[in-house]
Amino acid sequence: MAITKSAKKRIKSSERKAVFNIRRARVMKDSVKEVTGALVAKDTKKAQELLSKAFQALDKAAKRGVIKKETAARKKSRLAKKVSPSPKK
Repeated sequence: MAITKSAKKRIKSSERKAVFNIRRARVMKDSVKEVTGALVAKDTKKAQELLSKAFQALDKAAKRGVIKKETAARKKSRLAKKVSPSPKK
């Protein structure tokens, strides 16, 4: 348990920040799920449109420290790879 006044303030502020971080993580996960859901439904046009929203959510999560920068880059790369049409052989 926090004893000093400053430690008590830090607990309050970290609880407030946790709410924002959880919200940002939820938005990120939901946007990625929307893209993959559109791909499962074979709706590539909608997936292409939702891709930019997913990229934005991933970038914001990385910027705020919810996920690491490299994790965001990896997730964006994998999403883009799924959405882009594969070359015909």
